[in-house]
Amino acid sequence: MTSGARTGHATVIGGGAVLLWACLALLTALSGQVPPFQLTAMAFSLAFLLALGKWVARRENPVAHFRLPPAVWVVGVGGLFGYHFFYFLALRHAPAVEASLIAYLWPLLIVLFSALLPGERLHWWHVGGALAGFAGTAILVTGGSVAFNAEYGMGYAAAGICALTWSGYSVISRRFSHISTDSVGAFCLVTAVLSALAHVIFEASVWPATTTEWLAVAGLGLGPVGAAFFLWDFGVKRGDIKVLGALSYGAPLLSTVILFVFGLAPAAWTIAMACLLITGGAVLASRELLFRH
Repeated sequence: MTSGARTGHATVIGGGAVLLWACLALLTALSGQVPPFQLTAMAFSLAFLLALGKWVARRENPVAHFRLPPAVWVVGVGGLFGYHFFYFLALRHAPAVEASLIAYLWPLLIVLFSALLPGERLHWWHVGGALAGFAGTAILVTGGSVAFNAEYGMGYAAAGICALTWSGYSVISRRFSHISTDSVGAFCLVTAVLSALAHVIFEASVWPATTTEWLAVAGLGLGPVGAAFFLWDFGVKRGDIKVLGALSYGAPLLSTVILFVFGLAPAAWTIAMACLLITGGAVLASRELLFRH
């Protein structure tokens, strides 16, 4: 397999994370009234068990996957736990529409920050594709109107830190491409523990009340808050990180479509407009992969 083919293959695998993240809103909605940090702790615990099962099946020593350099721990746990912590903090102190829009700057930041990586070149089509994706997401999230208010400054700041955290994690992870993706399993365990502590401090426990809610929690741990992070790690380390950044704007679009199919979101012109912008942006940003000779 040529270098270009390997990159394309890894990019497709990383794109699998975007598909799984598209199910996040639906599964979260079906999980009932479980508070955010508790839900995060439960989901990441399942994600860790997913990794542990793989290690046991392959007769690997689980402890070996925890022997990581301090810098790797900081980046990994900072990315997984930090992103969720600041996102939930943003939602506590700012309206969901504005907070979500600011937080979803991370794909665009990934494209821009990738220029700082060795051997990476940023072209106009990468930036153009990411900007088109952000424009589509802005229309989708805001419904065509948005109003920022100074009184929610703390929430906006938290959302901005959230975007910087995930984009920084994704780009810096590329510098640790020699570290196995199995390390994500270790990050999941620590993130689960930290989320449980945050839950004890900030929330009152509410457990799933029905079989559907328990299945939704299990689905989160196995998919959007489980396998997705392993796929993403592999993709950003070995694939085209700029293309992955642009493709990430497909998650909120697909998420909205899924909610519409399940009757949890109304049809609107914004979906069609967002589809054109996000899809067009993804194709533009991926022109090197799609039209490579």
